[in-house]
This record gives sequence, C-alpha cells and structure tokens, in this order.
Amino acid sequence: MRRLLITTWMVVAVVMAPRAWSAGSAAQSSSALTIDALMAAPFPTDLVAAPAGGRFAWVESTNGVHNIRVAEPPTYATRVVTPYTADDGVWITGVRWTSDGETLVFVRGDGPNRQGESPNPAQLQDGTEQAVYAVGLKGGAPLRLGPGNGVEPASVGRRVAWVSRGQIWSVDLAASSAKAAQLVTARGGASGLAWSPHGSMLAFTSGRGTHSYIGVFTVTSRELRYIDPSLDRDGNVAWSPDGTRIAWIRQAAAARARMFSPRRTADEPWSIRVATVQTGDAREVWKADAGYGSVFQSTVADAQLYWGAGDHLVFPWEKTGWRHLYSVPATGGTARALTAGDFEVEYVSLAPDHTHVLYNSNQDDIDRRHVWTVPVNGSAKATRLPAKATGSEWQPVMTGDGRIAMLSADAQVPPHVMVTTATGASQSLFEHVSGAFDPTALVVPQPVSITATDGMAIPAQLFLPRNITAGERRPALIFFHGGSRRQMLLTWHYNYYYRNAYAMNQWLASQGYIVLSVNYRSGIGYGLEFREALNYGATGGAEFNDVMGAGLYLKSRPDVDPARIGLWGGSYGGYLTAMGLSRASDLFAAGVDFHGVHDWNQGIRTFIPDYNVLDDPDFSRGAFEASPMARVDTWKSPVLLIHGDDDRNVSFIESINLIAALRARKVEVEQLVFPDEVHDFLRHQNWVRGYKAAADFFGRKLNGRE
Repeated sequence: MRRLLITTWMVVAVVMAPRAWSAGSAAQSSSALTIDALMAAPFPTDLVAAPAGGRFAWVESTNGVHNIRVAEPPTYATRVVTPYTADDGVWITGVRWTSDGETLVFVRGDGPNRQGESPNPAQLQDGTEQAVYAVGLKGGAPLRLGPGNGVEPASVGRRVAWVSRGQIWSVDLAASSAKAAQLVTARGGASGLAWSPHGSMLAFTSGRGTHSYIGVFTVTSRELRYIDPSLDRDGNVAWSPDGTRIAWIRQAAAARARMFSPRRTADEPWSIRVATVQTGDAREVWKADAGYGSVFQSTVADAQLYWGAGDHLVFPWEKTGWRHLYSVPATGGTARALTAGDFEVEYVSLAPDHTHVLYNSNQDDIDRRHVWTVPVNGSAKATRLPAKATGSEWQPVMTGDGRIAMLSADAQVPPHVMVTTATGASQSLFEHVSGAFDPTALVVPQPVSITATDGMAIPAQLFLPRNITAGERRPALIFFHGGSRRQMLLTWHYNYYYRNAYAMNQWLASQGYIVLSVNYRSGIGYGLEFREALNYGATGGAEFNDVMGAGLYLKSRPDVDPARIGLWGGSYGGYLTAMGLSRASDLFAAGVDFHGVHDWNQGIRTFIPDYNVLDDPDFSRGAFEASPMARVDTWKSPVLLIHGDDDRNVSFIESINLIAALRARKVEVEQLVFPDEVHDFLRHQNWVRGYKAAADFFGRKLNGRE
C-alpha cells in the first residue's frame, strides 16, 4: 500500500510569557475590513468559449445578482448581456454558446425538491420555476424556451435541446416561431445530452434507477435506439469526430455503495466501450485494472470521456492512487498516462482541434491550482501555462482564436477572469468593486501540518492576524469545510460556498482571531488513500482524530488562549463542529454549526429515502455511534445553529432533533433559520447575515462582548 506523501511545514513560535489580549484593540485596527466588502467582490463561474471568433462568456455573481458577461478580442472589454438586478436567489448555470457564436443559452433557477417545490428563499410571488433561456450578444430580454435544465445546443445550426421532467425537449432558434416541443419520448430520466458532430443525432444517458442505457435519437426519422443495453450503468457518451461511432463509460452492476463510507476498490472494474452507431455493434476497448482505480472517479467537468484527434480516447483514472488523465486508442489497447505524480487532475476541457486537453491540478503546489495542457496522444509532457507563482488558476478553456481563458485568484485578490496565450502574455479582466476593500489588507495564510490523535499528518492553513505582539494569547477558531470531498486552498477558492468561507476566515483574522482551516481526511487533493480514509464518516467518524489534533495544535501555540478555542463549519464541517462540541467541550469553548449532519442514519436517508436502519443493524448502529447525537450527553459548550428549511442536502430535521436534545440537557443553544432557503444559500444577504451572526456569537462567547 502506498504511503500518503504530504509536504509538511512547521510553524515555529517563540515561547514567551502569556499576556492577555484585548478584543477591542483588534477591532479598532481592522475596522476598515468588513464582511460586506469581502463578499461584494464579483465571483465568476461557468466560463465558456464561443466556437469561433475568440469570444468567451461567464456567469458573474455580485452581491447576489447573477448575470452573463461577455469578453471579445482584441481589447477584451467586457459587457453584461442579461438584465437581472436583484438578490433573488435565482442563479444562472449551464451557459452554452450556439454553434454560430451569436447566442448564449442558459438555465435560470434551481430544480424542485421531492415535493415538487422550486426553491424560493426571496418568497417571490411570481414563482421561481427552473427554466432554459436564450439571449443574443446585444443583450435585451432573454427568451424563455421552457422549463428544464441540462441545456445543450446542436453542433451545427441553432437547435437547442434540454431536459424537462426527465424528457428531452427542443427548439430551433432559427425558426420564426421558435416554439419548444418535446423531442424524445422515453422511459427513465434523460441526462448528459450530446449532439453528433453534424447535428443530425442526439445521444444521451437514460437513467433507470438501478441501471442506465445510452440512447441515440435521429432527428429526421425520429428513431430512438438504445446502444448495447445491459444490466450495468452506462453514461458519459462521446462522439467520434466523423459522427459514425460513440464511446461511453460502463460501470458494472453492483449493490448500492454505502454513503459516507470508504470505497477503494470495486469487485468488477469499470470499462470503456465503443459502438458503430449505424449497426449498434459494440465492444469493450479498455477496462480498468483490479485494485486502485477500479472504482470510477470523475473530474470536475461536464464530460468525463473525450474523443481526441488521432482516434484517441481521453479519460480520468486513479490507477496510481491519484486521479490522472490517460488515453487509449478507440480501437483498443493499453492506456497511456498523460499525467503522472502525486497530484490530482481537476477541471478538464478539450481544445477545439481535439489535439490537446487543458486541465488544472495541484501538481508541484498541493494546496493551490494551476493550469496545464498536454497532447491527447501523449507525444509530449504536460506544459504549465505561465501565471502568478503564488496564485491559483482553474477551469481553462481554449477560445476559437487559440487563446486560453481561465479563472484566477491569489491569497488576496479574489477570483477573476484571465486570458493568456502560449507565449506567456496575459490580461486580467478583474472587475473590482471600487472602494470595497484593499486586497493588501488581507493576510496570506500559511501552510501547516498538524498531527491527528491517531498519528496521521493532516494539512491545514493558518490565518495569523497582522497585529499580534509578543506574549499575546488570542482566541482561535478552527474551520472545517463541507463535502467532505473538498479541499481548502492557500488562495481564494474556486467554489462559491468556499469563496464565501475564505472571506469569512479572512474577516475573522482581521478581528484578531487566529484561524486554522483544516483539510481533514476524506477530502480531495491528497490522493485516494486520504480521500477514502478507513473508518471515515458513517463507518467510524475517524475525522474526529483530526478535530482533536487541530484543537491540541492550537492549544500548544504560545499565541493562543487555550480557554478560547472555537469551531465552525458547514454541512460536513457542521458535522465535525458538532463532533468536537459533543465529545470535547473541555477543549472547544463554542461553535457555529451551519446545516450540519448530526445523525448519519438521518443523513443517509436524506439522499436515499428507502434507507432502512433494520436492513443492516450493525452498520446503522455504528453510523449512529459516529454521530454527534450519540454523545450529546457530554455536550457542554454553547452553539449557534444556522439552517434553511428547504435544505435538500442536510434535512432540517437534523437541527430540530439536535436543538431539542440540547435544550433537554440545558446546553446553551442559539439559532438562525432562513425560511425557504436551501443548503448552499441562494441569497447573498443570507450568507452575509449568517456570517455576521457567527462573528457576533464568537465575539460574545470567546471575547465577552455581550
């Protein structure tokens, strides 16, 4: 078994006589930095390049207002093409260009819950049904095409397809009426739409619950066929450049994997199959080896399988215990590694000419992200695109004129769009909010390694306030991310939820707290063994060793007041916050729990409604023992619970059950509830309000600012 290699750093502090710290001194020195200003910075996502002409677009979210912004060469002056103005909780996702590069299609709104209710945290009276829209480059009122999501424009022409209630709908934007109609009628739920290169056929995944097929629909004849159907789960279809063949990924039929439990290997490894579309003849062209890599692990990309130039199929594989890119001839053969080393590939895209893939990874810089490119045939080593050495870059796309656009940030400058060329020239398109905050006022977090109580090395980032003087002992806070398949970085984060958390940690540091952000076991970025840690989650809660290790690390620091150590986090981070408070209230003085999991059996049931604790009593008993509710009798420290009651990831009942148990035991508990809000708060104002409530709570409980 491979050893997990993590670069470690030790923070050396001079031991001096302890001296009391005044909360007021920090507040005075940091009054210019506010959470409102930090959260006001625009946040870009969904970066997409037009098929030709060099244009690219992205979704820009500013103070809860979401719009599509477009940049064009040669100056790359940007403009907004959508008209939205309110923090209404209605997000824009799934942005795509039509084949002529003149129109953008997108999805606005989020999908319904199991009761069929669309999220509406702003209580809008006109409804918030998720729908597909189109808007031209000149802007104006977007055209509503119909309810649904998963929008995909045809590769030629102006036809657009999407999914509504599991069925495929379509409209031809070139038609005078542009009236949407159901395109395909089929059992199951459609997803993963993929047009053939000539736009005459549409492939998709047909989900059937226990299994799934690859469907191919011919537009003119309206013929629907399922290619090589089996008892297994097929998906992630890719077309050959000439449109005569398709490839897809097959995951073998198996009993449903236990949620929040380690899964390092599969009994039957996953494989890649290729079929001739006209005849339906299919065969396996590659299969993963047994052992590591036998379980399919996806990258952060819309596609997981790419048909590259020279008939090469490109895909992710964890053969070495790290997620890398490989290629194999479409006719079959041995997979060739395109990337290798102790790092993980993340966002992936294919160059327009199909000769290269672009991706970001944490190669040579494990707590940041950088952009690389590599030939699909493996004829040359991967090349890193020049960028700021101390920053992070992610989500690269190649424009129609050969430039590369990406998203970028560093420890102080928030995420923004950057366009670069292979020669190294780059241009930042950062739209800073004038007067909001000075980026140089932010601290640069330090990489540290802590030792869990079972001996495992756990990476973390330390935010030290600027105004610490020798001998002071400050209050300290430990932050746990959610997921748990996440990794906090040494820079602003690429995920909106964790962009916000990074801003919060910076704000807390500006208020004088020492903040430790912990990348606990079962997170990403450090390889398969770390992510699939033994006994994690519902199989034992092994991450509690990391919680304790973080607390003991801070307690040992001469600049930390050991009586004033608090915890905070959301979702899985809320779970670990509650674990710390329920099991170690003598070490952790207070905590803020955003929508945390408090009973794994309830947490699993949220995702699998037919989960029954009686099916496997030993597992369900162990899952409860790995939960905060199992040790609520030893919970003594005050806590603030924050939750939205339309949460689809962590049921609202989790917080209801916990507050009832804490009240019965006379534990001090406060609450902040957002009616109709979901897990990843849709309204900007709710994030700000939640963070202010958390800071106020810690100010009262750790600093005595009643």
